[in-house]
Amino acid sequence: MNYAWELKKFVSSQYIYSGVRIALAIVFPSIILAYFGLLKDYFLFPLGTSFVGLTDMAGPFFRRRNALILAIMSFLVVAFAASASQEILPLLYLEIIVFGMFFSMIGVYGQRLAAVGGLTLVVFSIFIDGQLSHGSIVKDLSIFGAGCIWFLLIFLVVSKIQPYKLAGQMIGENYLQLAEYLQIKAKFYNKDANFDELYREVIAKQVVIKNLQEETREVVFKTRTIVNESTTTSRLLMLMFLNSIDFYEKLFTSDQDYRKVHEGFDDSEILNKIQSFLLLLSEEITNIGISLQSGIKTSPLHAFEAEMQEVYEQYFDLRNRELTADTLENFMALRLILARINDVTDDVKTIYKVFSQDLKNAKSLSTGLDLNKFVPKQERLNFSVLLTNISLKSSHFRHAVRITTALLLGYTISRLNFLGIGHSYWILITVIAIMRPSYSTTKYRNLLRLYGTGLGAVAAYVILIYIKNDTILLTLLLTAMILCFSLLKEKYAWAVFFMTLYIFIAFNFLNPGNVNLLFYDRILDTVIAGIIAFTVSYFVLPVWEHTQNVNLMRKSANANILYFNTVMEKFSSDAIDDEQYRIRRKDAIISLANLSDNFQRMLSDPKNQQKKLETVHQFVTTSHLMTAYTASLAQYSNSENRFPEIDTESWTRKITAELQRTLALLNQEEQDESIIQDSRLKPEDLVTELLEQRKSEITENEFYDIRDPNRITRLTELNNISEILELIYDVVHEQRKVIEHYRKIT
Repeated sequence: MNYAWELKKFVSSQYIYSGVRIALAIVFPSIILAYFGLLKDYFLFPLGTSFVGLTDMAGPFFRRRNALILAIMSFLVVAFAASASQEILPLLYLEIIVFGMFFSMIGVYGQRLAAVGGLTLVVFSIFIDGQLSHGSIVKDLSIFGAGCIWFLLIFLVVSKIQPYKLAGQMIGENYLQLAEYLQIKAKFYNKDANFDELYREVIAKQVVIKNLQEETREVVFKTRTIVNESTTTSRLLMLMFLNSIDFYEKLFTSDQDYRKVHEGFDDSEILNKIQSFLLLLSEEITNIGISLQSGIKTSPLHAFEAEMQEVYEQYFDLRNRELTADTLENFMALRLILARINDVTDDVKTIYKVFSQDLKNAKSLSTGLDLNKFVPKQERLNFSVLLTNISLKSSHFRHAVRITTALLLGYTISRLNFLGIGHSYWILITVIAIMRPSYSTTKYRNLLRLYGTGLGAVAAYVILIYIKNDTILLTLLLTAMILCFSLLKEKYAWAVFFMTLYIFIAFNFLNPGNVNLLFYDRILDTVIAGIIAFTVSYFVLPVWEHTQNVNLMRKSANANILYFNTVMEKFSSDAIDDEQYRIRRKDAIISLANLSDNFQRMLSDPKNQQKKLETVHQFVTTSHLMTAYTASLAQYSNSENRFPEIDTESWTRKITAELQRTLALLNQEEQDESIIQDSRLKPEDLVTELLEQRKSEITENEFYDIRDPNRITRLTELNNISEILELIYDVVHEQRKVIEHYRKIT
């Protein structure tokens, strides 16, 4: 691992940028208040700043601004309600039920409002306890509200000064993820590669890339300054993002029959050379990503075009020595692998040209796409959507019931005097932080929370025992804050570690000398909250991942049918426009990622809820291969050449029919006899005859040493198209058998 690069990735990322902004927004007013001896009385000011800051998720400016305003209004409403009813126990319980259900349910409108709802419940939990209040509701709410508005003002100013910063950082992160994806793909050329494990890594990384691309689409395609303005920066960012999507497709298409490749070339050095070159390209992509995040220009790190030429020379030398009629097909496969890698290399070269701020390229950008069609759909703020989800069939409603139940249990336990709980709101906050709609995610976050809190509490205890210098403690407080807010999304356990650290230090400033009590309260409250969260998630209206399998498999199969047909139509017609193709490609990749993500979460469910696990895994794997092979086929459909030697019509009918049979099984429908007959068609290709003819020529020593990296024989292309179509059919046929078995399992 290159630790210097890892540090650069982190330092230039949107997470550290956001973390620094929130931390400074909290610390600067706190320092001023502490200087005048007012921090203890005005502690609600930085508290309000921190909570509003945590609701600020990446996205278009207007959505972020509106969410912050909504968060401030929600915070003040629940803070007033909790403060006004602290002495009226029945009313408090009623508020827990009403607020718990409502602010959990607003997650139906997307992750942004889910975050607002969760933080609103955290604010409610703090004010319900009353320990941070000072008697006057008006004064407390004024101080707290001022802190909230303070962060909103900072957000507005920073967004005005740096309108492109977030987009650049997110696009840069896309390239960093693509670099990691390329590193995984390089491992397939390792002599001792574990293909099953590598495919799991590939699928997991595809989920990450899919989620990041969805978030970036929303930012780039919904940011007015990027879509509408004709500045070089806006056009450059748009072009760099579109290039990253196309680049991902080319990496996605590089799937091969790796076992066959290793059988043919494990005894040579060519596969090691290919692996080394792919790792070199991944370094170039990482360099581009870091530069985009940092907002600076960059240039290539290596002479990668010359390195690509060396790979070709090694291939040509090997071909001259070992090409025979028996090895012809192996060399055809290897030749196409090199062609794909060469395409990727050309893309990296183009990306560097664009990123060097080539004004001519940037100003000529015109996508011709309806960008709104590529943005993730979000539920509109329509009250009927909320009402529709008030049903046990709704996962959002079931989650709201679980959250509310857990809050009621947590609050009741916090009032048990014999436990000696000093900071009762910590139980409620921890419950809210841990619990998620799925049991698997809740279980995972529960463990991370326990680890982070335990280690953070021990570290904070040692620091506060041995360090008495306020300047050092303040520096540690600021550092811990920045790291906490920066790591909250990606490294939850570490975020909790640093959160615990800065909470201890902050409370020590407010009430010096209570380290032992603070340590006891924090550990006890976290353990109690963890037990509550686990118990409620398991027993109260749980949503197990296996219940989503059929629906997600159906969506993936349907998306693959549309994607495959669009690609095949492009072989015989120019009528399919680029926008439709891109939409079908996006839908297929997203459906695959959602299915894969659900399967990964299913692995964390209890064993008795991991129903038909192996069969689902087989379906995920075949779906991945189907989508990847279709993407490989698309490279030829974009060619100006036509391939009449391939019976594309019969192949389309045959593969589509097999996919429709799978879809019928998933829908529990009767299979149409005509579809069954289509699935048994035998395409009449001419490729086999041409291949045999070429083998005869080689046997008769008719061979020419032509070393042109850009020259690929038509027979090589025809053979690869034929092999891809056969692979697609084999995969979808196997997938149908998988679903037949899935239906038979009780």
